[in-house]
Amino acid sequence: MSTFQETAPPVTDVPARPWSGRDDGPGAEHLRWHKAVELDPELTEPGDVAFVGFGSDEGVRRNKGRQGAAQGPDALRRALAPMALPKPLRALDAGDVTVDGDADDALEAGQQRLGRAVAHLVEAGHPVVVLGGGHEVAFGTYSGLEQTRALKAGGRLGVLNLDAHFDLREDARPSSGTPFLQMAQSERRHGRDLNYWVLGISQAANTEALFRTAESLGVRYLEDGECGLLAMARVEAFVDEFLASCDLVHLTIDLDVLPAAVAPGVSAPAAYGVPMEVVEQVCTRVARSGKLVVVDVAELNPEFDVDQRTARAAARLVHRTVTTWA
Repeated sequence: MSTFQETAPPVTDVPARPWSGRDDGPGAEHLRWHKAVELDPELTEPGDVAFVGFGSDEGVRRNKGRQGAAQGPDALRRALAPMALPKPLRALDAGDVTVDGDADDALEAGQQRLGRAVAHLVEAGHPVVVLGGGHEVAFGTYSGLEQTRALKAGGRLGVLNLDAHFDLREDARPSSGTPFLQMAQSERRHGRDLNYWVLGISQAANTEALFRTAESLGVRYLEDGECGLLAMARVEAFVDEFLASCDLVHLTIDLDVLPAAVAPGVSAPAAYGVPMEVVEQVCTRVARSGKLVVVDVAELNPEFDVDQRTARAAARLVHRTVTTWA
């Protein structure tokens, strides 16, 4: 049973609902995700993975993208629920933080609520998976990490973004295009530099101003054309160098890093993208490092998905990451 009592339990806006899926019978040999997920924190222990959703379209709306990602958490759960587990594990679903875009500060308030939930779950010893939502989810996740004892005690944070975009826009209002500039500004206030690396950058999707911002912040990146299957050794070296630079990892996956044929249901589908095999290998390598603390998945937009391709790809990445990590 979970015994962590030093912070208030995570309070989300929408309680978790039971997961469902195919049932082949009792026993570990028939285990699927929907049988492994608990809704009561008292039935879980430190080390059990915890899911929390972030149902937000507001950042995408402000960034003038295709809206619909607020429904992403439920679609991802549905795609993950029937997947077969290779070994017994247990998970907690903590429910969803949702953002109502009617209020001027709705996004910022939602990110703060998500941060409190993430901080509690991490401090309780759970590997945390945040199901987005637009990529504004990344700043909410970070807001939780910066409250944790490990970071306050001097742990070196590394942020690895799998994404076609830097998301370093200088806008008057935070959006799905600003989360990593917000992180850099927050780290500066703490007297630290943001250790931010990006894999999958599309030159055509980032202005020269964004490349200059990335350079000024010391961002390390690989462009999508450098991340093909024949370049796997380069990708692995990049990931290993990133892992050597930090103690704690925040892995953030924007599904538009994948080719549009694999992930059509995103705000900005990629004309080129990074192959699914490469992205999955990166997730697995990070999960094996022992440094991963939290992973968030962004931009799943069921309204524009085709045959649940994007949801299934996202579920596969979560499945492989968690079964390696847990």
